[in-house]
Amino acid sequence: MSGINYFGIQLSTGDHSERLRDALMKVKALVFPVEGVLCGPRLAWDSEGRTGASCSVRDAFAVREAVRQGLQVAAFSQERYEAQDRMLDELGISSRYSGISSPLEAYERFLAESGLADEDCACIAEDILYIPVLERTGLSVTPIDGIEYLRNRVTYISAYEGGKGCVREMVELILQQQGRWEYTDHCVV
Repeated sequence: MSGINYFGIQLSTGDHSERLRDALMKVKALVFPVEGVLCGPRLAWDSEGRTGASCSVRDAFAVREAVRQGLQVAAFSQERYEAQDRMLDELGISSRYSGISSPLEAYERFLAESGLADEDCACIAEDILYIPVLERTGLSVTPIDGIEYLRNRVTYISAYEGGKGCVREMVELILQQQGRWEYTDHCVV
């Protein structure tokens, strides 16, 4: 084993895919920031100065499916937007933390409210503000467009960009590994 440790994971020459499968089996909750991961890296304002919110229909489907299958989903946001609240309502995300200055404090509140432990959680994040959360969760993930510093340290790098399918990919991986993704038979490979 190597003496290097990234985000709580001891690097080794062992089978990385086996470690990923083990981590996916333990996931009971998926946490991520709205900005950068669910909605992508852009903000938009209308002519009256209100901020809107949008996400990929693929990510939206996956979030609804995760909630339906009993996976807890928590969304963090540095800002508080009416449109964002409506979007999260539509997706069924009840664990949301808006207007936060510390993602770690919001994450700790989520753990206390949900009764879950760090190893029960997967976190998708794209920027350095979420390093303290990524370091603690059982599975740390960044979108392919996450900053390089994270791409070199997380457990898994999504093949998709933030706002363009990375949430869908992770929900699918988690639920498939746990035998709860009902659509596997419909996929053509």
